[in-house]
Amino acid sequence: MSELHDQPLHASSSEAVTNSVRVEVESQYAPEHSQPFQQEWFFHYTVRISNEGDVTVQLLTRHWIITDATGHTEDVKGEGVVGEQPVLRPGEAFQYTSGCPLKTSTGVMRGTYQMVSAGGDHFDVEIAPFALHEPYTVH
Repeated sequence: MSELHDQPLHASSSEAVTNSVRVEVESQYAPEHSQPFQQEWFFHYTVRISNEGDVTVQLLTRHWIITDATGHTEDVKGEGVVGEQPVLRPGEAFQYTSGCPLKTSTGVMRGTYQMVSAGGDHFDVEIAPFALHEPYTVH
């Protein structure tokens, strides 16, 4: 058995730091929720948001930009993440897992979280692009 499937061509993880808030993401193909013959691929992604600054911040909203292999882009905006608007004191982190359906076997997600500091300053935190793809098969 080849080990090629462990070295994806696109990183299925990403990391970015904005205003001392670190966002780390890792994605994973979910074959149990996918139906490739119906053009439905499903991916899980786990996000860890860490407050590395010295000011308490709260996540208010999210904005995802999801692009599939055909170039079709979808904007997903909403309040909070997984039904929560976590408050992160200095040194605290919040982690959650969510999912994303695609009509192609590969895609890319990126976006921003809108945060507010304890002092009332609103700012966007970058979610660096990460790949969604099923494990590559060797032919």
